Amino acid sequence: MEHLQRLKSSLNIPVIASLNGISRGGWIEYGEALQQAGADALELNIYHLAANIEDSSETVENRYLDILRELKNRVSLPLTLKLSPQFSSPINFAQRLEAAGADGIVLFNRFYQPDIDLETLEVLPKLHLSTPEEALLRIRWTALMYGRVKLSLAVTGGFHQSADVIKALLAGADVVHLCSVLLAHGVGKLGEIRAELEQWLVEHEYESICQLKGSVSQQNAIDPSAYERANYLQVLDSYTPASGVLR
Repeated sequence: MEHLQRLKSSLNIPVIASLNGISRGGWIEYGEALQQAGADALELNIYHLAANIEDSSETVENRYLDILRELKNRVSLPLTLKLSPQFSSPINFAQRLEAAGADGIVLFNRFYQPDIDLETLEVLPKLHLSTPEEALLRIRWTALMYGRVKLSLAVTGGFHQSADVIKALLAGADVVHLCSVLLAHGVGKLGEIRAELEQWLVEHEYESICQLKGSVSQQNAIDPSAYERANYLQVLDSYTPASGVLR
């Protein structure tokens, strides 16, 4: 809370607080405290791995909806939910979140994967930064959701270069989160990506981000079915193996 207050006193940009709670009381208590400390919005990072065999898909979704509704009754801040990519019907769930009062969603949370030490046989926490390949999953679902929900769409996970950011905006993203690339290369990378984005807009004769946003979503793409169709033969044939490797 003190860190948030210091940020608010020294910055002229909005500060969004990301909250990861466990108990219902904790979500409410800390949500209210973050609002009081000056947060401009709350990201509900419901980092929940559905490992309980008794949890149905409906139970998992209702957990998100219940937390959202309780906080909507207690705080006046905009609320966005960070989702995992493991929901069976993300668009339907996004519509349910919108109906429950969400202002936005973030696609997608990255579950950190534990590793096994082969010498000690211990299960160890291990942090792996994201890779650019992860961005494609986020871009695809953004393109599928754009125009079907009125929620603000943010993407996170795998955005390391300006090309990734541009693709997300073309798919319909309102926000692109950067994290791993800044940890790996420093915050100066942010200015570099922004400058490259601005240069791309000039070269392709776009007057603004709004003009390009969503122009290659599923609703606006030249071939809308490309976002859904899994043409395995085409994909496999597009791969060129190294010289001397049998296919």
